[in-house]
Amino acid sequence: MQWANFLAEEAATNRLSLEQRAAFAKYFQTENLGKSKAKLASELNVDIAAFTKWVGEVYDKFAQNSPELATFNNRDKLEKLQAYLSVKYNSELDALKPLAAMKLLKSLVVRERLQQEAWIARRICKFLGYLPLALELVGRYLDKMPDLSLETLLKRLEKKRVEHEPVVNANSLMPDEYGIFEAFELSWEQLDENAQSFGCLLSLCALADIPLSVETIEDDKKQQLNKKAIADLLELHLLQQKSKGIYRLNPQIRQLFQAKLDKSSEADEAKTKFAAMMLEVAKLIPQQLNPENILNLTPHIPHITEVATHLSEYLGDENLITLFTKLAWFYQGQGLYQQAEPWLQRCVELTQNRLGLEHSDVATSLNNLAVLYETTGRYREAEPLLEQALALRKRVLGEEHTDVATSLSYLGLIYEYTGRYSEAEPLYQQALELWKRLVGEEHPHVATSLNNLGALYCYTKRYREAEPLLKQALKLRKRLLGDNHPDVATSLNNLAQLYESTGSYKQAEPLYEQALELSKRLLGNNHPDVAISLNNLAALYRYTRRYRKAKPLFEKALKICERTLGISHPTTMTVRANYASFLREAYP
Repeated sequence: MQWANFLAEEAATNRLSLEQRAAFAKYFQTENLGKSKAKLASELNVDIAAFTKWVGEVYDKFAQNSPELATFNNRDKLEKLQAYLSVKYNSELDALKPLAAMKLLKSLVVRERLQQEAWIARRICKFLGYLPLALELVGRYLDKMPDLSLETLLKRLEKKRVEHEPVVNANSLMPDEYGIFEAFELSWEQLDENAQSFGCLLSLCALADIPLSVETIEDDKKQQLNKKAIADLLELHLLQQKSKGIYRLNPQIRQLFQAKLDKSSEADEAKTKFAAMMLEVAKLIPQQLNPENILNLTPHIPHITEVATHLSEYLGDENLITLFTKLAWFYQGQGLYQQAEPWLQRCVELTQNRLGLEHSDVATSLNNLAVLYETTGRYREAEPLLEQALALRKRVLGEEHTDVATSLSYLGLIYEYTGRYSEAEPLYQQALELWKRLVGEEHPHVATSLNNLGALYCYTKRYREAEPLLKQALKLRKRLLGDNHPDVATSLNNLAQLYESTGSYKQAEPLYEQALELSKRLLGNNHPDVAISLNNLAALYRYTRRYRKAKPLFEKALKICERTLGISHPTTMTVRANYASFLREAYP
C-alpha cells in the first residue's frame, strides 16, 4: 500500500473532518516532512492558527482511538503520531519471514497438497514477496481449484507478471506490491461478470466501512445477484466482512478494482450509478437531525463525501445542489458548523460554474451558505449573500414565490440580530403575507413567520402584539408538526421569554423546562439549542434568586457553546456575559 493510501485509510478510520483530513495529509506527506507549520498552512491557503488547531484535533482523535499511541516516547505530540503511523504502516507492509509465509499458506491450503509440491510452494511464496495479502488471495484461489497443481499456478502467476507489467507501472504500484497484482488478476478471472461489476462499483466507495443492505432491494432477481456477488468476493478474499451488513475493501484491492473499472467501457455508467445511489441516501438526511438519524446515517457519510469530492460531475444538474446541501445538513444538525461550511461553499462554486449566475439553484446555494454564517454569528458575511439571493430569486422566479418568502425571512433575521428592528419588521410582514397567499394559513412556514414576528415584537417590548403571535405559532406547530419537533421547542422558548420579560415567572418556568427536555431528546445533550434552553432556564432561576440551581446550568450552557459555536460566537458571548453577571450578583 502506498503511503498516501495508508494516510487516507487512517483518516477515514479515525473519522477526521474535511479540514482535519487536509491538515493531516499535508503534514504527514513524505515530501512535506521538515516543512514548518507556517509553510504548510500557506500551501493550504489557511492561517497558521487554524492549521495548528486542526492538526491538534487530529492527534486527539488518534489518541482517543489508539491507546498504544501513548507508548511512544517522543515529546512532541505530532512527532509521536508520526512514529506511530510509521510503525503501523511498516507492520502492515512488512513481508513475512519465509517460514511464516509457508505457515500462512498451509493454513489456507490442504497440507497434503503443499507437501506434494513443497519446493514449488516455497517458490510461490518468494514470487509473491511473502506478502500476506498476496498469499491470502492465492490460498483462496487454490481452494476454489482443488485439482490445480502448484506448478501450474506458479506459471500462471509468472505469465501475469509478464503480460501486465505495463499496467502495474501505469497504476503506480510499488515493486513489493507486484505479487498482489498477479494474485488479484487470477482471482479476477474466477469472478463472473456480475461479481466483477459489483467489485468495481464497490471500489468507488471511500476507504471506510461499506454498509450493504441487500435485503432492502425490492427486485428479487437483483437481490440474489448482489448476494451472489458479495459471496463470491468474500470467498476469494477480495472483500472482507467486518460485521453483519458492514464490509470493507483492502486499499490495494480497491485500487486494482478501480484500474479495471477505468479500463472498462462501463466506467462512466458505473460512476453515474454510484453517484445516483449515494444521492438517494443523501436525500434521507433531514434538516433537523435526531440521535437515531445520526447513528443510521454516519456509516454512509464517507461514501457520500466521496461522490461530492471526486464524482460530482456524474450528478445531474437538477441534483447537484441536493447532495452538497444534505451533506452540510448532516454536520449543521449536530452543531458541527466548521465541517458543514466547505460543502456549502463548494456548492455555490459548482452551481455557479455549471448552471450560470442566473439560476434559481445558485440563489438557493447562496441562501444556504448565508444561513450557516447567520447561525455562526457571521452576520456581515451572511447579509450580502442573502441580499444577492433575494434579488436573484425575484429576477428568476418572480415576486410571488416561496423561495422569495424564505429569503425575506432570513434577511429579516439578520437585520434583527444586528439590532435593525425597523428594517426587519417589514420583511417579516412581507414574508408572512406571502406565505399565507402561496401555501395557505395552515403551514409550518406560516408558523415560522408568526414566530419571527412575535419574537421581534418581544425584543422591542411590544408584548401585547407579541403574545398572540407566539401563541398562534406554538399552537400551529404542535398541530402540524406534532409535540416532538425542534420548532415546537423554539416556540416554547420564545413564549417563555415573553412571560419572563413581563415578570410572569410562574408561567415561564414550565415552558422553559419543556423546551429544554424536548431539545435534549431530539437533538442530544450537546447541541447549541440545548445550550440556549439551559441559559434561559438558568436566567429565570437567577431572577427568582435560586442561585444554586442557576449556576450549573449556566456552566453547562457556556461549555456547549464554546465547544460547538466557538468562543467568539455572539450566542457564546451572550451566555458568557450572563454567567459573569450572575456570578457578580450571586457571589459578590
